[in-house]
Amino acid sequence: MNPRDPHYFAVGGSDEYARVYDIRKSCIASGMADQPVDTFTPQHLVGSDQVHITCVAYSLQEELLASYNDEHIYLFEKTMGLGPNPKAASLDDDHNVSEEVPQVYTGHRNAQTVKGVNFFGPNTEYVVSGSDCGRIFIWKKKGGQLVALRVGDEQVVNCLEPHPFVTVLATSGIDSDVKIWMPTATEVLSLPDDVNEVSGNLVKNVKLFFPFVCSC
Repeated sequence: MNPRDPHYFAVGGSDEYARVYDIRKSCIASGMADQPVDTFTPQHLVGSDQVHITCVAYSLQEELLASYNDEHIYLFEKTMGLGPNPKAASLDDDHNVSEEVPQVYTGHRNAQTVKGVNFFGPNTEYVVSGSDCGRIFIWKKKGGQLVALRVGDEQVVNCLEPHPFVTVLATSGIDSDVKIWMPTATEVLSLPDDVNEVSGNLVKNVKLFFPFVCSC
C-alpha cells in the first residue's frame, strides 16, 4: 500500500512489470477489465520472459522498490512509470518514455525460493534484502552503496520486516527461527573479507555504517 495515499497499491508477479492500482476504480462499475493506473520496470527488461518480481515495497516518499529473480533490485520514482499499458506504449513511436534510470542495488542472489525486499530506517533511508547465500544485504537507498552484510541464515534469507517505529529488523529464512536485529554493537565493523566473492561486485574499502548484531 502507498503509505501517503492508501487508495493506491502495487503488486508484482510472474512478468517484468510492477503494477500500481487505484482501489477507487471499480472494474465492475466501469465495465472494464482490471487495469493498472501505472506500471514500472527497467527499460532493459521490457519484453523479457526470463524474469519475474518476487516482492515490491513502498517507501515513505512513495518510491517503489521491486526485487527480480535472477536480476537486481530497482527503485522507481513516481515519474518513471510506463503508463497503464506499457506493451502498447512501446509500439507507439510518439510515446514519451522517461529517460530517468531507476536506482539499482546489486550483489545479492535471488534465484532460489522467494526473496523479500524492504526499506529500513526512520525515513526509509536504507534498502534491505535477503540472499541465497544466507546473508542480509543493507544498502544506502540513495546511491546504492552496500553498507552492511550479515549472516542471517545457514542457507537462505527470505523475509525482512522492519519495526514500524524503532530501528529493529526481523528476518527469517530456511532456518526454523526468526532473528531480531538492532544496532547495539559498540564499534563499527568492516564488511567481510569475502564481500567481493559473495556479492560478485567490486566493492572495495566500504565500511559498515550500521554495526548490527543479532539480539536474540
